[in-house]
Amino acid sequence: MRARRGEAAPARGLFRDPAFPAADSSLFFNSSTPLAQFREDIAWRRPQEICATPRLFPDNPGEGQVKQGLLGDCWFLCACAALQKSQHLLDQVFPPGQPSWSDQAYRGLFTCRIWQFGRWEEVTIDDRLPCLAGRLCFSRCQREDVFWLPLLEKAYAKVHGSYEHLWAGQVADALVDLTGGLAERWNLRDLAGSRGQQDKTRAWDHRTCRQLLRLKDRCLISCSVLNPRAGATELGEFHAFIVSDLWELQSPASRGTLLLRIQNPWGRSCWRGLWREGGDGWTQVEPVEQTRLLAQLREGEFWVEEEEFLREFDEVTIGYPVTEAGHLQSLYTEKVLCHARALSGAWVAGQSAGGCRNNSCFPCNPKFWLRLSEPSEVCVAVLQRPRKRGAGLPGAPAGHGPAPASLPGQDHPAVGLHLWKVEERRVSLPRVLSAPPVAGTACHAYDREVHLRCELSPGFYLAVPSTFLKDVPGQFLLRVFSTGKVSLSAVRPVAQGASPGAAPPRGEWETVQLRGRWRAGRTAGGSRNFASYPCNPCLPFSVPEGSSPRCVRLTLCQHCRLGDGQLHPIGFHVFQVPSGGVSQGTHALLLQEPLLSCVPHRYAQEVSRLCLLSAGTYRVVPSTYLPDTEGDFTVTIAIRIDRRSIHSQEMLGQALREVSLVAVMKT
Repeated sequence: MRARRGEAAPARGLFRDPAFPAADSSLFFNSSTPLAQFREDIAWRRPQEICATPRLFPDNPGEGQVKQGLLGDCWFLCACAALQKSQHLLDQVFPPGQPSWSDQAYRGLFTCRIWQFGRWEEVTIDDRLPCLAGRLCFSRCQREDVFWLPLLEKAYAKVHGSYEHLWAGQVADALVDLTGGLAERWNLRDLAGSRGQQDKTRAWDHRTCRQLLRLKDRCLISCSVLNPRAGATELGEFHAFIVSDLWELQSPASRGTLLLRIQNPWGRSCWRGLWREGGDGWTQVEPVEQTRLLAQLREGEFWVEEEEFLREFDEVTIGYPVTEAGHLQSLYTEKVLCHARALSGAWVAGQSAGGCRNNSCFPCNPKFWLRLSEPSEVCVAVLQRPRKRGAGLPGAPAGHGPAPASLPGQDHPAVGLHLWKVEERRVSLPRVLSAPPVAGTACHAYDREVHLRCELSPGFYLAVPSTFLKDVPGQFLLRVFSTGKVSLSAVRPVAQGASPGAAPPRGEWETVQLRGRWRAGRTAGGSRNFASYPCNPCLPFSVPEGSSPRCVRLTLCQHCRLGDGQLHPIGFHVFQVPSGGVSQGTHALLLQEPLLSCVPHRYAQEVSRLCLLSAGTYRVVPSTYLPDTEGDFTVTIAIRIDRRSIHSQEMLGQALREVSLVAVMKT
């Protein structure tokens, strides 16, 4: 390794990311963590300035083993280990074909993809990395000339605003961001308490350590310690580990004993239990098997027996397996959840933030129709859009482990989710919601995402996500994964934002969301005042046949990037496609007069238009006022359908007690 002080002179022609510069602004948020003590010592180096022959990935997978540095982001590094189990997942996050340091096409930049609130976002970074004395000071691989991990860590820090923002977090959240899937957390206190129970109605009867045996090769398993105990004083508190293997012993004296191989991201030994190297536990094992199991240990790894594991660790986090086709697999039945749907929603104070079922205004919460055409295993999840952090995280305890997370509810309010089965017609919402739900989360939890799994028969279900307290605003994404065909639509009792003179009708609405991006020089054509207008995204939708024109509500929402609250003036136009199709192409269609418009362009987060449209095919063209104005957007198209309305205006028949669970992961 070559150690140099200060930032090296910039190589000619190499990319320097202006949005995430090699500066303190990319390292620190408010300097509330122990990182602040290294402010004067951290220098930025490109990989070829750190070692002679940098590589993106190792030849031997073991050389890519994750190791934690000075940053308290063990939660993120544990999730990164999931990418080492699947080339498909790794290629999804780190698109292949990028020039490396030995290539003539190398320009000092790399692109990663991070899943954010329902879509994969490309994140481009330069390869300047924080170093101390010429060595990487944050994450690194077992071989320090391998750089996929520190580059991915930098991309994730850019998404969050700084490296310091990664100090403390949830393994489950990082797993979702790196896979686009789901992750469950199991409380090991509950798991240990359910052992030997005969009551088969307990939720924990299908969650056991032995269940992890068949999952170990297909998904990431992590465990965490929230508070140290006598048997494992050196594990550290608020620290996450990787469960790298499980093995059931077959020796006569120990037959049936389950061992778990644990990897400490710190990369150092920290276990003093019975199954440490030289410990008393190995006296139960044949010498040949003992030698083979101990030989598997890499730096920072140790074996733990099931009883010790349940006693000394607090939680397990498991990511749902993802097939190469991109489908999730059930943790419980191994069935492929090949049907997926998602819709966004919001809790609006005074309108649709009704709180939990203790509140009489619970029916005001957002509601969704879930329709199944066959018996199915279903996972339904509510993912919250993170709030913008207004204050830093508390400082970390001694060592490299992360600090306790922010106070419960600071980043996410407590949320829950309930499902009711309903008849297709003559729905009485007060009566339905006063009855016990067919499925629901055990409590409202301070987690970014809550979800439930259930076996459902065919029919209609009403899904109601809620916050624990009423009038708590927030945005969320409702996701449904199912083994059978499923449809998802939002219940919209009142259409807001109608055109002047148009009364928004009550009823049920089916919703489609179309996402896109305005890119300078490509798809940011500006308004119809400019010749570049036809370059704008042109999004198709259709209105089904009916006895009369359908009521349609179109909404354009622009998404400000993290840390950037600037709004652009936006609007949209709608064009009708001739019955014979667009004979002269999309460009010619957009040169005609639009059927309707939502203009003038306004500096607003969201603009909307309510209208009546006949059956047919249409194109909606969202635009900014000026060309080459970049940004992301979502177009929501809600079409009223011919199904009986439901009304939400009655009080519940009885107040149901809910428990608010403080469950913030501090790893």
